[in-house]
Amino acid sequence: MKCIKVVRETKDNKIGTIRRVADSEADTKVSSKVWAFCPKSEWKLATRKPKSVQVTDQATDQVTDQVELSIEEKKLARKKTKK
Repeated sequence: MKCIKVVRETKDNKIGTIRRVADSEADTKVSSKVWAFCPKSEWKLATRKPKSVQVTDQATDQVTDQVELSIEEKKLARKKTKK
């Protein structure tokens, strides 16, 4: 599998379109000089949604709150069993 990107606009393809295709298909399209090879990292950036930093921060805050609560609950449970 190879990643190719449109270099010249046609009626079917817009400039900047990135596709992942089989090696043989990529070779034939690149030889037509409408397409060019591009790195896989560029294809990944174009096809996948970027992760939001705020969402991950909120998720970690919630996890730490739950961990702190469970520690406090454990301490209370220990005190109750000792009496």
